[in-house]
Amino acid sequence: MEVNGSVDERFAGVREVMADVVDSQPGTGASCAVWHDGAWVVDLWGGYADAERTRPWQRDTLVMPYSVTKPFAAVAVLTLVERGLVDLDAPMQRYWPELRAVTTVREVLAHRAGVVALDADASEEAFYDWELMCSLLADQEPSWAPGTAHGESALFYGHLLGEVVRRVDGRSLGRFLREEVCGPLGLDFHVGLGDAEVRRVADLTGFSARFQAAQQRGTDLYLRGVNNPPGARDPRVVNSERWRRAEVPAVNGHGTARAVAGLYAALAQGRLLTDELRGELARGHGVGPDQMMGDDRAWGLGVIVDDDGFGMGGLGGSLGWWSEVGGYAIAFLTGHIGGYGRADRIEGAVRESLGLPPL
Repeated sequence: MEVNGSVDERFAGVREVMADVVDSQPGTGASCAVWHDGAWVVDLWGGYADAERTRPWQRDTLVMPYSVTKPFAAVAVLTLVERGLVDLDAPMQRYWPELRAVTTVREVLAHRAGVVALDADASEEAFYDWELMCSLLADQEPSWAPGTAHGESALFYGHLLGEVVRRVDGRSLGRFLREEVCGPLGLDFHVGLGDAEVRRVADLTGFSARFQAAQQRGTDLYLRGVNNPPGARDPRVVNSERWRRAEVPAVNGHGTARAVAGLYAALAQGRLLTDELRGELARGHGVGPDQMMGDDRAWGLGVIVDDDGFGMGGLGGSLGWWSEVGGYAIAFLTGHIGGYGRADRIEGAVRESLGLPPL
């Protein structure tokens, strides 16, 4: 299937891989972007934006990349840290007195706070009621002693951070991002869509019975953490206008690949955060098993950190990453749920173009 957009001639192989990736997706399409050496060297998109495959994916088509949203939420709080309005090592209770978990802002940012699952049953309605969700989180005992382990707060990371933003600044996290981060940087990425953005969103497809069955495997903590409230993996929910307009900043940002890669490019250029804070974001805050996901990983402040660089993947195969080794920012955002093999293939072509060894 043909893909649209531009590619620097050095990266022609990336277009070929992207075309093959899009052609292999039976549902909606995808976009990818790469920034390197001060310029956009890849900006591609292709496929369809609707499940019926009648509406072509455009340059400004938005899609929800699940946890790729989390670094945007982290950057919102770090912007307040930079302005002296939030202290990284202050107790969360300084900003949110009702929160039961005795933890720090840094520990929340680094997924070390332990607030990853709700004991009380919650309905889908909690996703659409900010105060209700935050009241549930405020009452929740952490699943481990904060600071002693780490585990991804899959559904609640954005509320934990967003409530700090709201208490300190007065704006919701989505509005703060729009007015203080994404808007000034020209990043087409949004948490809580307005009328103009809703019209540009691609459907998420690929929620097969096999996919859904795979999501129900894992530890008890994981299953409680991703299924309560229910709906975050339900196409009926995540493709609804109500979900798209809501703010669930752990997972429901909507954007383009260029916007996601643009966040990492802005960090690299020094256009976002001081060098000191960027260093804190990209520094591992402990290596070990993730109590939710089960694998060994190192968390920075909102990002996964490894020997190559830092970034974040999302359920379904989307990815945003900064390669310190290669000096490039890359993003792959897909509407069709699947594995990370597609992003790996695209990044492999980028690295081959740069003469870098494969990851």
